[in-house]
Amino acid sequence: MGKLKRHARTVVQLAFAALTNGYAAGFAQGRIYRGAGKFVCVPGLNCYSCPGAVGSCPIGSLQAVITSREHKFTFYVLGFLLLFGALFGRLVCGWLCPFGLVQDLLHKIPFVKKLRCLPGERVLRYLRYVVLAGFVIILPLTVLDIVGQGQPWFCKYICPSGTLFAGIPLIAANPPLRAALGWLFTWKAAILVLLVLLSVVIWRPFCRYLCPLGAIYGLFNPVAVYRLRIDEDKCTTCGTCQAACKMDIPVYQTPNSPDCVRCGACKRACPHGAIGTANACGGAARRQAAQQPRE
Repeated sequence: MGKLKRHARTVVQLAFAALTNGYAAGFAQGRIYRGAGKFVCVPGLNCYSCPGAVGSCPIGSLQAVITSREHKFTFYVLGFLLLFGALFGRLVCGWLCPFGLVQDLLHKIPFVKKLRCLPGERVLRYLRYVVLAGFVIILPLTVLDIVGQGQPWFCKYICPSGTLFAGIPLIAANPPLRAALGWLFTWKAAILVLLVLLSVVIWRPFCRYLCPLGAIYGLFNPVAVYRLRIDEDKCTTCGTCQAACKMDIPVYQTPNSPDCVRCGACKRACPHGAIGTANACGGAARRQAAQQPRE
């Protein structure tokens, strides 16, 4: 039971990846599932074009709307992101994203020296907001073709999840597609290879620096229903939580940092049991009770 508890996150990740990419016939036939499920978003970075995908990626869905000539706004996708962000924040990244699972598994590969961060880490962590603003929203809305339609810049030019789960399987199963490969696939494959190599050395480089979906969910971390709470009566600021955190977050100072993917390593490592969870209602009730005078 203890071993299962330690690996609970990996089990949930595997189960959710299988659930959201479980259309086996798509992989066997090299075809994209186009059923009713594709009208529904799933929480993680789950490429629409993956042969096994039974749902749609919220980032891809957002770009599909804002690049069309008829629509520039989507209440459904915005509401979906607000709902999951408000409930879970980046818990989605840590537990439900297939590409997050891939990075986790790659980091388990032994290497001479693992890095806690890259040079210029503080600046690099803002790149995901640049990608969100520039490649997901601004460029698709402003760079239009002759008929007034934009391009899904992030999905087309950056997304490594799409390359791994969609591009490579489709090319492997369809010889005509292999004959039509050009510079764009080479470019995206190079991004994927770089991230694969970095994932062996540093934990979740794509989540840290580039993921626009993580950028959105991270904004909700301080206010989400599920968030971390530090018991100041128990915390000694010993730094054990930061040492255990693969994102190198000083959890005792900023337990709800936008970088936190809720992996739970800090909670397990804390020798004083000072890290717990809180929600908006429970947190408010505790603060109110604490402020009341004791008799």
